[in-house]
Order: sequence, then C-alpha cells, then structure tokens
Amino acid sequence: MDASSLAYSKFVQFAVEEAQRRTSLTPLHSQDRFKSIMAKDNQTELCTLSFRAPKIRCLRSLNIVGGKTMQVLDFCIFPEAEFDLPIFCANFFASPTLSIVVLDLNPLHGAMTQSEHMDKYYKKLLPLCQQYAELFPWGGKITFESIRFFSPVVIWSKFSPSLYRHESLYSAFMEYLKVWFEMVEQSVEEKDPEKILLNRQAQHRYLTWRTEKDPGYPTLRKLIGESLARDLVESFLFDGVNYLGSKRFLDYFPEYRCSDGTTNQRRSVVGKSFESRPWDERGNFIGGDLE
Repeated sequence: MDASSLAYSKFVQFAVEEAQRRTSLTPLHSQDRFKSIMAKDNQTELCTLSFRAPKIRCLRSLNIVGGKTMQVLDFCIFPEAEFDLPIFCANFFASPTLSIVVLDLNPLHGAMTQSEHMDKYYKKLLPLCQQYAELFPWGGKITFESIRFFSPVVIWSKFSPSLYRHESLYSAFMEYLKVWFEMVEQSVEEKDPEKILLNRQAQHRYLTWRTEKDPGYPTLRKLIGESLARDLVESFLFDGVNYLGSKRFLDYFPEYRCSDGTTNQRRSVVGKSFESRPWDERGNFIGGDLE
C-alpha cells in the first residue's frame, strides 16, 4: 500500500484546531528553530509545530512526510507542573506493509499503584479503549521498563495498513484528545509546593526515559544525522529534559549502569515483557509486580 495515503497531516490539523477552540495557543521559539527540516535523502521532510497555553507547558508535533515509503507522527502535550495531568501521547508509524501505533494518556504518576489516578483519569476512558481493542489488538511484547509509562487505556498495536484502519485511528485520536482537553478544563491548579515538585520530577523522569530510549531515534539519526537528531530530541521532542530537573538517566534508572559506569544501550535489562494487555477490563493491572 502506498504510505502517502496514510499521511497524518489531518491529525495535526485537528489537534491544533481543537486546542485553539478550547484555549489560547502561543508559538514556542522551538517552532521557528525546527520549523521544517529536509532529510539527507532530499525527499523526506520533517515538519514541526510547538505551542504553549494556559495549563500546558508544551504542545508539540513532529510529522515526518516520507512520501510513498514512510509516514510518522510524534505528537505530545505536556502539562504545567502545577497541574497533575497525564501526558497526551500519540506515536504513529506507517509504511506500505506495516503500521505501528501508540495512543495513550501517559500517567504522570503510577496508574498501576495509585488508585486515585485510575479513578480520576482513566476509568471513564476504559469503554472507549475497549471499543477500539478489536480493531487495534495488543501489538506484542512491551518491555517491563516501558510499561511503567503506559496507562490502562493505551492503544498499542501493529497491523497491515488500510484506509479503514487509518480512518479509525483518526477517530480514536480525536476522541482521546477531546477527553484529555476535558481533563485540562476540569483541572485545578495545585498550590502545595511539594506536590508541584513531585509533578515536575515525574515529568522530568518521563522526558529522561524518552530522550534515552525512544525507539524512533535510530530513524531520526538515519534521516538527519547524529548531531541534528540529538538536538531535535533534547530541544524539541522532549524539551524540558535539560531544565526541569538535574538528575541524569542513571540517577532515575540505575539498573542500566554498566560496570564501567556507562549506560547499557539495551532497551530492557530486566528481561521481562508483556505479550498481551496487562490490564483487565476494569483497568486493574494484572501483570505482576512492577517494582
């Protein structure tokens, strides 16, 4: 199948229009810095957008337009630390033979262990997740380390691309995004400095993990080279990793430390993975101990 028919531009357009309908967007400086990048093949274009808004530290999008061979969307919305909200995350990849999708409201704090977050954010989304479960079945192994950053309503799937599934993914994206903005509108600013600090630390931990272990990095490096790819990751995709906190990757994830003090490059060092959805229909985690 021609991947150009699986483009994600309308996903980005809807997200920006929905955000503008609900709040006031202000462009971030990174939008000008990384506005449009042509890959080394002179055919693939990397298009970016980034904004801030009340309650939103960063809304950003990377859309890789690779014509007939590849389409990629990396879209995230990060809340301000004063608001205990999940991170909206959509990572989609499409080639002529394979689509890989992750759509989730990544928990700022552990949704598996903190029932208040389960009740507050995810319970009402469970029917929506189950609605799409048959069309987007669980995509196979997710590492022990990665599952901690997913919620019970995650859509994680791999499938043969089709226009029907592409349109269904668009519907899921729109519905999840609308629910997230409803959460934002209902959220109340936290006044307790300790809780704000915990939110900031949790977001920094998430950014640190994604900066080091994001599976899309090899593709970026191939397209635009090591230096620009690293700059794009740290200063745009996961902006905040260099200023929201001072801890480094091995401070958060010491299990990745090698005997010589370097970072283990493997995605998983525990060796455990989840081949099927580790949550039941009520959102209870049934995958065992995560500690």
